[in-house]
Amino acid sequence: MNIEILIQNSKERCNRLGINPRAVPDFSNVLTNEELERKREEYDEILSVIHFFVNKMLELMKGLPLLILISDEKGCILEMAGDEAIKNIVNQSGIREGLQFIEEEAGTNSINLALEHCLPIQLIGGDHFYHFLENSACYSVPFQYTDVSDLLGTITVMTTIDQHNPFLLAMLCTVVDSIERELMLKKQNKRLHILNQIVIETTRNGIIITDRDGNITEYNEFAEYITDLKKQDVLNRSIVELKVSQYIGEVLHNGMVYEDMELSIKPKGQDEKVVCLFDAFPIYDENGDIMGAFAQFRDITERSKVEKRINYLAYHDELTGLPNRRYFTQHLGKLLESSKNGNSLFAVMFLDLDSFKKINDNLGHNNGDTLLKHVADRLRDCTRATKHIVSRMGGDEFTILLRDIKNQEEAVQVAKDVMGVFDVPFVVEEYEFYITASIGIALYPQDGSDAETLMKHADMAMYLAKDSGKNNYELYKAEKSGMGMEQLTLENSIRRALHHNEFILYYQPQIDVETGEMIGVEALLRWNHPTLGLVPPGKFIPIAEETGLIVAIGEWVLRTACKQNQAWIDAGYKPIKISVNLSTRQFLKRDLVDNLQQILQETGLEPRLLELEITESMTMDVDFAIEVLGELKKLGIGICIDDFGTGYSNLYYMKLFSIDRLKIDQSFVRDIMTDSIDADIVATIVAMAYNLGIDVIAEGVETEDQLNYLKRLRCREVQGYYYYRPMPADELAPMLGSNGS
Repeated sequence: MNIEILIQNSKERCNRLGINPRAVPDFSNVLTNEELERKREEYDEILSVIHFFVNKMLELMKGLPLLILISDEKGCILEMAGDEAIKNIVNQSGIREGLQFIEEEAGTNSINLALEHCLPIQLIGGDHFYHFLENSACYSVPFQYTDVSDLLGTITVMTTIDQHNPFLLAMLCTVVDSIERELMLKKQNKRLHILNQIVIETTRNGIIITDRDGNITEYNEFAEYITDLKKQDVLNRSIVELKVSQYIGEVLHNGMVYEDMELSIKPKGQDEKVVCLFDAFPIYDENGDIMGAFAQFRDITERSKVEKRINYLAYHDELTGLPNRRYFTQHLGKLLESSKNGNSLFAVMFLDLDSFKKINDNLGHNNGDTLLKHVADRLRDCTRATKHIVSRMGGDEFTILLRDIKNQEEAVQVAKDVMGVFDVPFVVEEYEFYITASIGIALYPQDGSDAETLMKHADMAMYLAKDSGKNNYELYKAEKSGMGMEQLTLENSIRRALHHNEFILYYQPQIDVETGEMIGVEALLRWNHPTLGLVPPGKFIPIAEETGLIVAIGEWVLRTACKQNQAWIDAGYKPIKISVNLSTRQFLKRDLVDNLQQILQETGLEPRLLELEITESMTMDVDFAIEVLGELKKLGIGICIDDFGTGYSNLYYMKLFSIDRLKIDQSFVRDIMTDSIDADIVATIVAMAYNLGIDVIAEGVETEDQLNYLKRLRCREVQGYYYYRPMPADELAPMLGSNGS
C-alpha cells in the first residue's frame, strides 16, 4: 500500500473536518491518573518486555535526541521515555501520557495511521497535518500477538527533522519484531504456571519445577542433559545440588523473577559448552501464595555460535583466518595509547610476497589463495610462542606487530626468523616452488609516534627492501630510505618552493555515473622543481610531513584551490564542489577552523563548494574529531572520509561525525573484478553508506568493467583514469560548462 496516498487521504479528511493546521490541538480524550495507572497495570507484562528492548535501542542510539512513545491499541499514550528536551516541547503542545490520539483532534499522525492500517509509518516534517510538528520526524510501528493478529498498540520514535534517517524506521521494525517474539514466548510461558497445563517432556527447554519447600517435583530430559543429574536422583529432593539453586531459592523466598540470564554450561562427555537463557519465577496458588517455583533453560547455543562467528569475521581475514586490517589497527592504537607514558619499545613489520602476481597468473587465483593460506600458517607458527600479532592486510601483504621487544636487534631477529620460513619450498597441488618475501620494519618511538607514521615508514622500508633485490628486510632509517643527503636537499628545496610558487595544483574530475556529468573535482598537489622537473608527491610529501612543512603546504593548497574555484565561478563557469585533502598535522592544529574561515572570506568561495577529505586514522581521538568536524559542519563545509576501508571504522562514530561522503580506496577498486574479497568489501561499503544516508565515491576507476560493477552496486560517483587523469586548471575549465547550462 502506498504510504504517501494514506497520508494524503488523512490530510484531506482533516481538512474536511475543518481542523486548523496552524493551531495547537485541544485534546479532550485524556485519562485521569487513576485510569492511566489501571491501564498500565493491564499492560504491565507487555510494558516490561517493551522496556527491555527500547532501553537497548536507546543505549545503541546514545547521543541522538530520541523520544519514545508507547501507545495501546486505541492510541492512548501509556509511556514516554528518552530525550527530555523533546518531551518538554511535546508536553507544551498538549501531548502527554494518558492522551488518546484520534485523527479528529491530532490530525494526520503516525500513531493513528499505523494502528488503522497495521503498517510501519514515517511522517517527516510537512507530512504532519499540524504545522507545529513540521520540525520533527516520527516513526511508528504497530505490534501485536502474532499468533492471533491481536493488535496491542504502537511504538513511536520521535526526533528532530535534522536527525531523520530511514535507518531509524528499519531499526524500530527490528525492535518490534523482537518484542513480538518475546511477547509470544511470555504468552506461551504463562501456560506453564499451572502444573497440569505443562507438557514437560515434549518441550525443547530444560524444565525444573519445585514445591514451596524447594523440593524438585518435575525434571525433564533436557534438564538432565544440562545439569548432569538424573531425574531419579533429584526428584523429591532439595534444589541445593543444582548450580542454579541460589536463584530458585530467591524465587521461593522473595518472589523474585529471573529472565533471560545467559549461562554457559559444559555437560559431562561433551566437547562444547551449551549456552542457555535461564528463566525462573514463582508459581502461585489460588490465594496468591507461592506454592513452588518454575525454572527453564532455553538452548541458544546455535544463535550464540552465529553471533561469535559474525564477530570473528569482523576482525579476521576470511581466507587465512589471520587477524585483519581492522584488528591490526585497533591493537596498534591500543598499544600506542598504553605506551604514551612509558618506555615501551615495539615494532611494526610489513611483509610483501615477491612476484606473487606471477603465481596468480601462471597457477590461477585458486592456487594463489592456497599459497596465501600456507604462508599464513607458517607466519602463525613462527610467532606462536610470542605476543606478536600476525595480520593479513589484503592481497599478498601481511603485517606483524612486535610487542614488548627489548631492542632493535630483537626485531631484526624476528625478521630473520620470518625470512627462514620461506627457505622450505611450498607445495600447491602437484607444484613445488620457492617464494620469497620483502620485509620493512619501523620501531616505536624512534620511527614514529602515531599509527599512520609507523605504518607508512614500515611500508617505505619494505619497498626499499624490494628495491634492494627482494628476499630481504630493511629497517626504516632516513639515510637507508634514500633520504639522507637527498632528504636534506629536498627539505631545503621544499622551503624554497613555498616562497617561489613552485607548487601547482592539478584537478581530477569526479563523475556522476548515471548522467555522466562532472559533479566535482579533487585538487591534487604537484611540485614543478626548476631543475628536477615534476617531483612525484610520494617523494616530497613524506618529508614535508616529517618536518612539519606539510602544514604550510596544506594551507597553500586550501587557499589556492578555493581561489581557483571562485575564479571559475567568476568567469561564468558552472559552480562545482572542490575536494581538498587534509594532512594529519593540519587536522590536529587548533587553529584549523579559524584558518579555513579566513580563507573562505578571502577568496569569497561559498563553504558548500568546499569538501575536506580526511583519513579514518585522524578520527581516532573521537572527542577531538567530534569537536573539529562539528565546527567545520557549522561553517557549511562538506566532510569526506578518504581511503575508506583501509583504517579502523566505527559506524556509530561515522554518524556522530556527520560525514557527508565516503571515498572507497583505489586498492579495493583496482581488483574488484578479480578479487572476490575486495569486491565484497566494496559492496559492503556502498550498501552501508546507502543505509546510513551517506554519499559514496569510488576512486581509481580505470576500466569499463569496474565502472559497470560499481553501477550495479548503486555507487553513483566515481573518479579515475577511465574518465579523466588529473589536469591543470586551464585544461579543466572548458569542461565545466557555463553557469546555468
